[in-house]
Amino acid sequence: MKRLKIIGIVLAAGQGKRMKSKLYKVLHPVCGKPMVGHVVSALESLQTARTVVVVGHGAEAVQAYLGEKAEYALQEQQLGTGHAVLQAKPLVGEEEGLTLVVCGDTPLISAETLEGMIKLHQERGAAATILTADIDQPKGYGRIIRDKDGFVTKIVEEKDCTPEERLVKEINTGTYCFDNRKLFAALAQVKNDNAQNEYYITDVIGILNAQGERIDGYVLDDASESIGVNDRIALSEAEQSMRARINRRHMLNGVSIIDPAATYIEADVTIGSDTVLYPGTVLRGGTAVGEAAVIGPQADIVDSKIGSGVTVKYSVLQDAVVGDGSSVGPFAYLRPGADLGQNVKIGDFVEIKNAKLGDDTKVSHLSYIGDAEIGKNVNFGCGAITVNYDGFNKQLTEVEDDAFVGSNVNLIAPVKVGKGAYVVAGSTITQNVEPGDLAIARERQTNKSGYADKLRAKFAAKKAASKKQS
Repeated sequence: MKRLKIIGIVLAAGQGKRMKSKLYKVLHPVCGKPMVGHVVSALESLQTARTVVVVGHGAEAVQAYLGEKAEYALQEQQLGTGHAVLQAKPLVGEEEGLTLVVCGDTPLISAETLEGMIKLHQERGAAATILTADIDQPKGYGRIIRDKDGFVTKIVEEKDCTPEERLVKEINTGTYCFDNRKLFAALAQVKNDNAQNEYYITDVIGILNAQGERIDGYVLDDASESIGVNDRIALSEAEQSMRARINRRHMLNGVSIIDPAATYIEADVTIGSDTVLYPGTVLRGGTAVGEAAVIGPQADIVDSKIGSGVTVKYSVLQDAVVGDGSSVGPFAYLRPGADLGQNVKIGDFVEIKNAKLGDDTKVSHLSYIGDAEIGKNVNFGCGAITVNYDGFNKQLTEVEDDAFVGSNVNLIAPVKVGKGAYVVAGSTITQNVEPGDLAIARERQTNKSGYADKLRAKFAAKKAASKKQS
């Protein structure tokens, strides 16, 4: 059966007062991605012909986040779910095809579930299909009532249920699939004669049923997908479910997660097979990890590209690139612009910022490399640093291939150390070092015979006098 054109309408106009937040509700993140972003991504996976996001409170912020991923309809007054959908009519009301109506605060809804609902909708020839869930505690939810053929006859709200209907455990999740033309025709008939004076999308179901149309229900395999986030408690529940889903996906794709409960991976992170994640690993933003890497324990990595065979432990990386076979840590800090080649070693208490390091270079301990271009097979000794800031501007340090920079060396930028050059430990370099040269820049040592004993005697006398006075 040929799939019809799909239109997505995302309801994202509610203020979300129960969140008690200055941040607009659907922009609250779940695993690093705003809730409405998860919903729109699910629709993108279905290759919707058009996606309309109905905005109200915080409209500008939602549009700024989603950009050109959607079209927008403004609901200036929040007069119910039916009224919200109706705001999309000028954009898509005349379209032929299917329309998915999804709430912007349901971040766990998956493309696979929506695909299944669409398939059932078309196979059964329904005018509307309701996404439903079977739950053990249905109190407070609208019940799904079906006929002997399995079609839905009505949705009954909790307060209107008969004793028999109250026992039904299949509930309405608030996500729907409609024939687009029939949806907007029925919406024109929805009234607001209720206690809240609002127009409800659920009334469309009753109108279509009265017209003899088929109404179906698609039951969720995982009821957690139906979580609608209205407060911080629900937000934490959604986060927990999303974390478990993300971890499971990566493990099924060949990633070993030693302790999933102690591992945090955000929604857009990618990880290659045979990579091992140890407890305390945090992977955020658009981070991409290659194959057979070892990450953690205690690694916090944000928006970084980590190659294959890389080891990162007890370290923080942000907007960094780490080439294949390199190692980082323990206790290293790679700041934005850190770009490591292959087989680079970054050791303990090393900080790299806005610096490119060539293959096989080593910065093993207690060093700072900032605003620098470092060649291949360069060795930085313990405590060597690039002095990149003069109080007004950042300056560049260049170190060419095969150079050796000794311990406790200060490279005062702008300065260049040539290919194969050798900088002696303890030097402060202010002038370029030519290729193959040896540079030494430190004051000549002077030893004063017996002077240490004289200093000790002097200090002891001062200490004794101080005690006598007290």
